[in-house]
Amino acid sequence: MNSAVIILIAAAIYVGLYFSYGKALQNKVVRADPNRPTPAHKLYDGVDYVPANPVVLYGHHFASIAGAGPIVGPAVAMAWGWLPGLLWVWFGNVFIGAVHDYLALMSSVRYDGKSVQWIAGKLMSKRTSMAFELYVWFSLVLVVAAFGAVISGIFYSTPGAATASWLFMLVAVILGLLLYKWQIDFKLGTVIGILMLIGAIYVGFKYPIHASTHTWLIALGLYVIIASSLPVWILLQPRDYLNAYILWFGLILGGLAFIIVGIKGVGTFTAPAFTSWSANVVGGKPSPFWPTIPLVIACGALSGFHSIVGSGTTSKQLDNELHGLMVGYGGMFTEGFLSTLVISSIAVYGLQVFQTLKIPVTYDNWGSQYAIQVVSHKLKVGIFAKSYALGVHNAFGVSAEGAALFASLWVAAFALTTLDTATRLGRFAWQEIMEMAIGGIQAKIKEEEQKLRESKEKKESKLLGILKTLNNILEALKNKWVASLILVFFGIYMAWGGNWLIIWPAFSGMNQMLASIALMTASLWVAKVQNPKGTWKWAVIIPALFLWITVTAALIWFLVYVSIPKGQTWVSIITIVGLLLNLMLVIDWYVAWKKPAEEYAAMAS
Repeated sequence: MNSAVIILIAAAIYVGLYFSYGKALQNKVVRADPNRPTPAHKLYDGVDYVPANPVVLYGHHFASIAGAGPIVGPAVAMAWGWLPGLLWVWFGNVFIGAVHDYLALMSSVRYDGKSVQWIAGKLMSKRTSMAFELYVWFSLVLVVAAFGAVISGIFYSTPGAATASWLFMLVAVILGLLLYKWQIDFKLGTVIGILMLIGAIYVGFKYPIHASTHTWLIALGLYVIIASSLPVWILLQPRDYLNAYILWFGLILGGLAFIIVGIKGVGTFTAPAFTSWSANVVGGKPSPFWPTIPLVIACGALSGFHSIVGSGTTSKQLDNELHGLMVGYGGMFTEGFLSTLVISSIAVYGLQVFQTLKIPVTYDNWGSQYAIQVVSHKLKVGIFAKSYALGVHNAFGVSAEGAALFASLWVAAFALTTLDTATRLGRFAWQEIMEMAIGGIQAKIKEEEQKLRESKEKKESKLLGILKTLNNILEALKNKWVASLILVFFGIYMAWGGNWLIIWPAFSGMNQMLASIALMTASLWVAKVQNPKGTWKWAVIIPALFLWITVTAALIWFLVYVSIPKGQTWVSIITIVGLLLNLMLVIDWYVAWKKPAEEYAAMAS
């Protein structure tokens, strides 16, 4: 296969389906209305609810959902050969992942920017919502731990990336002030921001900052507490917007490079197209392509984390309902194109990289050794960065070392974006949990006060005093600074000693279960509230059921064949809890599905 053919087919798929399938979802399912006020306008508070330019919001959304996910998953999945992974990236992205992301965003917009967890509670049951909220909060602790560890490691090993990354933040604050405080022309602000960005990269590599990983962890912890509590326009919006330019530059550069090397005749795939149905992938064990592929390839095709971002920060900043397609649907397509580029890069140059590093992976033993060697040599990102650099070098003649350094900075910038967005989302989840608990306690307080009014003694009971104290404590815990501090404390603690590694293997499966819950929630919203004409509701229900079955089967397989035989007690416990939650979800979904249509009529907007 030729790399130019694959890149051009991918571009045709994503552009073609954006203007056909995506537009149909917008017009026939969501029925987006440019005249309907979005939460950013209805609930404007200058902190979380702030309307954003669609290009800026696209940058924020895409940078937040990307992280290292679209790279790591496809890179590992190459163990099955390049064709199976590529098919899942294309099929899963177009018919499941992009639908999931777009509907999570737009359903949240219709419910005042509430999270998908809150919507699940409204459409299904309160217990679903509470379980979902707790699950999301715990997942985000893990994300903070993992990305904190990854970024501190990159800063330690590549000090120039550390300097550049901190300067990015200063540049973002300046751009935020220019655009929102002094309201200069958007295009002029963009040019100034990009020039400052280039300057930050130059200064970063000229004056690297050296520090230990623990020092960087402390610095990152303080940074995300502040960043997640500041108004979004000061740092988050402009920083993610500028980060998006790094990615767009990288995508265009890489896309052109692999078209050129294909035309030159040196872009032929050297990796096998298919190795076996059960290549050694998860835990180094033979892993059947179905149902394990969604656990391995996450962001490039489908990721539950995206629904938390879409219904968390993005929905609160959408200026116009018509912008949702570009931000939510288009953002996912861009991830699919990135994953296509990852697969093409490794398919062309992977064997050459292994030979250079003297790693014993050949065409013949690719299926049994690829994933094992990539994991043991910590090349989940590196195999792509090095292959990408060779493609850019062969296409444009630039230094391969310089291109590899750019790819590392690329990954660091997006991981940092994911880190502080995850902290802000964790704050939202924690505050919603506190609100639920406060609501229950205040109902009990009213009940006790009613008893007091009817009592002859008119003496406050001990229980009433305890309830009031508890209510005050929960109100204090709901404070945005406290909520961020609690999340970051546990996240950094787990990153500090590497404890997150113990339970991280379960996270990929749990993340996809999150996608399953979000898509099931979206399917109820579409079928019962939106009630589209014709068969359009099945465009959501069928992927939702397919995903639920796939994720459930994958978690059972993971529990029986990987975690229990390896004696990973905590991983097994978490997986079992996840399976029970998944079972509860499908029961709640079915009960909600059977409710009469009248119960949903009032929810229609």
